[in-house]
Amino acid sequence: MKGRWSSGLEPRNFTWVFKSQLAVAERPGGSVMVHRKVRRDEELLWLRHNGFGRVVSVLPTTQDLQIYTDHGLAISHHPLRSDQNQLEIILGCYQDLQSSLRDRHCVLLHGDEVSDRILGIIAGFLLWSKRVASPPMAIAITEKLFERAIGPDGRSIVFEVSESLRD
Repeated sequence: MKGRWSSGLEPRNFTWVFKSQLAVAERPGGSVMVHRKVRRDEELLWLRHNGFGRVVSVLPTTQDLQIYTDHGLAISHHPLRSDQNQLEIILGCYQDLQSSLRDRHCVLLHGDEVSDRILGIIAGFLLWSKRVASPPMAIAITEKLFERAIGPDGRSIVFEVSESLRD
């Protein structure tokens, strides 16, 4: 008989952006300071059990990315670091997300935590993919989805994406 945990554990701060298509969560296993291998394996099991086939990471490093492949998940990495032009990387991430959604992959987007930056990436994606018409609308929808306000870091991403669409 299978135990209660046989289907794994839902990742922390898991939120659907598009039901059964795109979700956001903390890095499986937790952030660098509290990362636990057993928890990570349980969360990766949950992702596979719930139809996820792809993980898009915006972690600044490639640490532990091979683990996703070992668990049967495709991985792509768009490292966001504060010391570089993030717009180019974010736009590459958006193209990757759009392609994955078009190919009907169920995708998890994660950073170390579900931060203002991640919320800004989601709001920017809504704008970039033309699912919403304006930055305030993208921000409002994202805030409603995640039940929290987007701070200055996230808002700056949305407005940077908005400016790039005008060019």
